[in-house]
Amino acid sequence: MFLFIYIVTMVGNLLIVVTDFASPSLGSLMYYFLAYLSLMDAVYPTASSLKLIIDLLYNKKTISFPACLGQLFLEHLFGGAEVFILVAMAYDRYVAICKPLYYLTVMNRQICILLVVVAWVGGFLLSIVQLLFVYSLPFCGPNVIYCFVCDMYPLLELACTDTYFLGFTVVANGGAICMVIFILLLISYGVILNSLKTHSQEGRRKALSTCSSHIMVVVLFFVTCIFMYARPV
Repeated sequence: MFLFIYIVTMVGNLLIVVTDFASPSLGSLMYYFLAYLSLMDAVYPTASSLKLIIDLLYNKKTISFPACLGQLFLEHLFGGAEVFILVAMAYDRYVAICKPLYYLTVMNRQICILLVVVAWVGGFLLSIVQLLFVYSLPFCGPNVIYCFVCDMYPLLELACTDTYFLGFTVVANGGAICMVIFILLLISYGVILNSLKTHSQEGRRKALSTCSSHIMVVVLFFVTCIFMYARPV
């Protein structure tokens, strides 16, 4: 069942990526960000679930420390990049709906590429910080993780030292970033929806059809992210 869900997730997201880049009718810059968001949604579960699938197939329950750190790095790299892609998509919708006459000037191809690069750099910096936190911890065993992936909190529980302060540092680094970006995104979409009062009925319908799906993705992603980081160590 787990393997089936993984395959469906991969096929669905990769199909969106291929369609966005191959179809001339989807040349809008909005679909450019959507393609990268789907790419993130494809590689993110691969980083966290591929090892689990292999272990289930070969009946294994072990992972080396370097492989665990690599899994932790990739999870936060792709997860962090997806956060910034969602921010870029919100900015794209703001310009398209609130400043439509300036859209082609503000959101040109170079700016979109720059925003994607910034998203990758932001995800890389976030993952490096998380990796340095874990790499500096002493582990003396038994190193048994009661979780199917190598994440920050399961690894903190294995450390042979007091991780109380470090746990709050992790919350400040990851949870606070998620909370601040989530609030800013909600405010930005609030501004966008408020600006629809001056649009025609057809314009409001098109804007709402786009923004409603964006808001749903933002809420599902960030509520899960905030819960992961804000829970007690």
